[in-house]
Amino acid sequence: MPRFRSYDTTELAYHVLGSGPPLVCLPGGPARASSYLGDLGGLSRERTLLKLDLRGSGESAVPEDPASYRCDRLVDDVEAYRIHLGLDRMDLLAHSAAGNLAELYAARFPHRLARLVLVAPGLRSVGVETVGFAEAVAARSTQWWYPEAKAAMDAWQEAATRGAAPEEIAAHRTAAAPFAYGRWDERARAHVEAEQEERSGPASAGYYAGFAPDVAAVRAALTGLDAPVLIVAGELDPAPTPQAAELLAALFPKAEVAVQDGASHSPWIDDHGRFVKTVLAFLADGRPADER
Repeated sequence: MPRFRSYDTTELAYHVLGSGPPLVCLPGGPARASSYLGDLGGLSRERTLLKLDLRGSGESAVPEDPASYRCDRLVDDVEAYRIHLGLDRMDLLAHSAAGNLAELYAARFPHRLARLVLVAPGLRSVGVETVGFAEAVAARSTQWWYPEAKAAMDAWQEAATRGAAPEEIAAHRTAAAPFAYGRWDERARAHVEAEQEERSGPASAGYYAGFAPDVAAVRAALTGLDAPVLIVAGELDPAPTPQAAELLAALFPKAEVAVQDGASHSPWIDDHGRFVKTVLAFLADGRPADER
């Protein structure tokens, strides 16, 4: 298990999988062990996946300062990771909550990115609204699991609004999990069940604790990003919806949105072949579709 010491000497672990050019991977959750990414649907057959366990999660050490769990402060971990890997510029992939981290990294270190892939990314760092959320939830109403999952989704939103304890929110989130997959089948259920062992409570709770990004400054900084950006959005995902992904793409000089049909929040689980084809095509070329 390779490890390195970050800016404050906290020891961080990462996992190396596959072969080919390196692709640095940041897990969502927030603060879920990077093992949940698996091989990203087979992406490791063409790229060497370098999956970082964020501080306090997975195999990484618990920091002395709990405030360092916060999303914006993790940017320095990502930069320390790049330096450790010896990459002048890197291809970076981030999923879900880690999208916020990657957006902040792109704003601070635009010259260190060669290409950026945001998979169902978070939107808090850039202040993009989750447009179409209610419509995306209602679109699944014919599914057998909908009544129970919808009640859990409502309870999750209410608990988050009143600042409930992480344990309460996590229980609602788990019950609402069918919305995060295109098909609520055995594979999806196994992916959710594994989360109980892969998520760090303190790191997860600290990820957004006191997080108040200067959205205007982040947006302004992203206009200077020269690296091409791919945003992979699931057709069925309530957050971010494809509409929200388009709003995010508009903040970058060179960005495109790939909407994966029949997919939700974990598109490599829903259709691994489609996901891998989309990401590899972008990484091989690096230009938005309208420039190819």
